[in-house]
Amino acid sequence: MPAHDVLIIGAGLAGQRAALAAADAGASVAILSKVHPVRSHSVAAAGGINAALNPGDSWESHAYDTVKGSDYLGDQDAIEIMCREAPDEILHLEHIGVTFHRSDTGHLGTRAFGGASAARTYYVADITGQAILHVLYEQLMKHHETVDRYEEWFTTTLLQDDDGHCIGAVARNIRDGRLEVFDAKSVILASGGAGQVFKPTTNALICTGDGIAQAYRIGAPLMDMEMIQYHPTTLAENGFLITEGARGEGAHLYNALGERFMEKYAPNKLELASRDVVSRAEQTEINEGRGFPDGTIALDITRVPRKRTLEALREIVNIGRDFAGVDITREPIHIRPGMHYIMGGVRTDVDGQTPIPGLYAAGEVACVSVHGGNRLGANSLLDTLIFGRRSGEHAAHRARGVAMPKTSSRRLADVAAEIDEIIRRENTGGRRISEIKDELGETMNRYVAVYRDAEGLARAHEIVRRLKAEAPTAAIDDKGTVFNQDVLGAIELGYMLDVAEAIVVAAQERKESRGAQFRTDFPERNDAEWLHHITISRNGDGVPEKGTAPVRFTQWEPQERTY
Repeated sequence: MPAHDVLIIGAGLAGQRAALAAADAGASVAILSKVHPVRSHSVAAAGGINAALNPGDSWESHAYDTVKGSDYLGDQDAIEIMCREAPDEILHLEHIGVTFHRSDTGHLGTRAFGGASAARTYYVADITGQAILHVLYEQLMKHHETVDRYEEWFTTTLLQDDDGHCIGAVARNIRDGRLEVFDAKSVILASGGAGQVFKPTTNALICTGDGIAQAYRIGAPLMDMEMIQYHPTTLAENGFLITEGARGEGAHLYNALGERFMEKYAPNKLELASRDVVSRAEQTEINEGRGFPDGTIALDITRVPRKRTLEALREIVNIGRDFAGVDITREPIHIRPGMHYIMGGVRTDVDGQTPIPGLYAAGEVACVSVHGGNRLGANSLLDTLIFGRRSGEHAAHRARGVAMPKTSSRRLADVAAEIDEIIRRENTGGRRISEIKDELGETMNRYVAVYRDAEGLARAHEIVRRLKAEAPTAAIDDKGTVFNQDVLGAIELGYMLDVAEAIVVAAQERKESRGAQFRTDFPERNDAEWLHHITISRNGDGVPEKGTAPVRFTQWEPQERTY
C-alpha cells in the first residue's frame, strides 16, 4: 500500500501549492487527482489575483475591503493573514515564471475589480488561473523524487483510526478500476467546490463537492454553507463565465430600456460593486420586467477599446463568438447572474486544520472563513495559494511527530463491496442518475439562488430529501472497469446531495439577509441575532445538525455596507 507523510486530494492551485510547501518542508507527498492536474477547475479562474503590492496600497486596505465584502461575516484574523501574505506570494509566483501583465514602464500592472478601493488585481490576460496552474505543475516536476502524482484517481473514502484521526484514503484508479489504500500521517483536502449542485453553473463537471461530503461523512463540521455566490455575468443558456475583468476594463451593464441601472444600486462603485450587490441589482431588473425577453440584461464591452479587449479579454471574445454568436467588440452580450462559488465548506483554522485530527482542507473545499457572506473577485486564487501553502507546511510539520499508520485490508473490501453494489444495480425503469442530478440542479437554482424565502427553501429541502431516497436505486449502464464514469457519477451524486442538503438547511436557519443570502421574508441584516457562523454537522443517522461559531474580530466593527 502507498504510504506518505502528506496525502493531498486534489491537484488544483490549493493542492499543488500544498504539495510544494510540504515537499519543501521535507515531507514525502502524494497528490491524488481525478483529472490530470492542469485540467483542475482552477484553470477556469480568469480575472486575476489580489495583492496590495503597489506602494500606494496597503494590506490593511485590502483586508478592510475583504471584511466589508464579506458583509462582516469573514473571520478577520484569517483575512489579515491572507492579505498580509499576499504581496510575497505574488512575487514568488512571478519569480518562478508566471508571466503577469506588465505596464509600459515594465512594472507589474493591475486592473480594477469589484468591491476594491484600489486597483490591486494582478493578471495574465483572462487566463490567470491557467497560467499559475501550469507554472506550479512545472514546479512539481522538479520535486518528482519527493512528490508522487496519482493522476486520474478518484477518492471514494477518507479513513480514520480508532481514535478518530484521519489516516489516509481509499481511491479508485479510473483507468482500470483498481482500488488502493493510501496511508498517510496527514491528509489535505484540496478538491474544490460544489458548483454542479446547481444548474447552470460556471463550474466544471468535476466540481461535485467530493471533499466537502467526504469530510462531512466522517464528522467534520461544515460552515457558511448557505453562502452561495452568484456571479453577475454568465451566459444564460449554459452558465459560462464572462470574467469580472470585463467590467474591470470598463464594460457597462444596461437593462432593456437602455438604462445603466447600477447608478441607482451602487452610485459610487457602479458595475464594480461587490458581486452580491451587482447580482441582486441585475435580478431585480429582470424580475421587475426591465430585462430582455430571454431573462437577461446586457453587458456592453464595446466601451473598451477593441485593441485592449483583444489583448486583455481574448478568451471571452472566443466564448461570446462560439457560444452566443456575438462579437463582444462590436455589440453587447446578454448575461444574467449564475452560480459561481461556494463561500462555505469544511471548517478549518488558519493553518488548514479541521476538527478531525490529521485532516486539513484548503481552497474552495474549505471555509477558513476569509470570504464570509460574499467573496470579492480575485480573492479566490489568493485564498487557494496562501492557505494551500500554510496547510502543506503545517501538515508536513505534524507528520514529523506521527508514526505511519497501517490500514486494515478490511477497509478496502468494504469500499469494493459498495462499488460492486452500484455496478449490480438492475435497470428496472427507474430514474437515471443524470435525471436526478438535473432535478437537483434546477431545484437549487430555482429556490436557493439570488433571492430566497422560507416557502421555497422548504420546497427545496423536500425535493433534496426525496432525491436522496431515489439515488441509491438509480441504475448505471457501464458494468466495466476501464474509465467507468457511470460508477463515478453515482458516487458523485451522493456527494452532491449531501452538500445540497447542508446548503438548504443552513439557508433555512439564517433568518436574515447578509452577503449572498438574501431572504425576501427577512430582508434586513440583523447583527444582534445573526452575526455568527452557522455550522452543519452530520449525526449518526446521517441527518444535518445545526450549530454556531463566533465570528472572529480584530479591528473592524460592522457598519452599513454601501458601494
